Amino acid sequence: MDFVSGLPLSPKKKDVIWVIFNRLTKSAHFIPIRMDFSLNKLVELYISEIVRLQGVPLQEALDTQLHYSTAFHSQTDGQSERVIQILEDMLRCCVLEVEGNWEKYLPLVEFTYKNSYQSSIKMASYEALYGRKCKTSSY
Repeated sequence: MDFVSGLPLSPKKKDVIWVIFNRLTKSAHFIPIRMDFSLNKLVELYISEIVRLQGVPLQEALDTQLHYSTAFHSQTDGQSERVIQILEDMLRCCVLEVEGNWEKYLPLVEFTYKNSYQSSIKMASYEALYGRKCKTSSY
């Protein structure tokens, strides 16, 4: 997980995106938050936005300690950085088109990201999560 900060204040008073990345399925959740959210508020959001949809992450379910650091898992930091770069690029496009209300379009950015082909798993992360391709309208 990581945070994208330094964003303009949204109409709903959010200024940070909390990025939660699943390394197995290559999926990501983009949750708008405020810089001053307490740890309790973040835990509440984590349960409502992540645990509700995907269950308890494996390391918590097995009560194991997985240590990620650049010394042992240099690819993990690169994966998160790449997701954040994609998020920032997609938001830049939205902000240019919709005059700055990034929070309103964040769910569509997440949807687009989850339906993008991931070469490392040879499918979109949506398909890895749900076992089927996402059905969308094509115009």
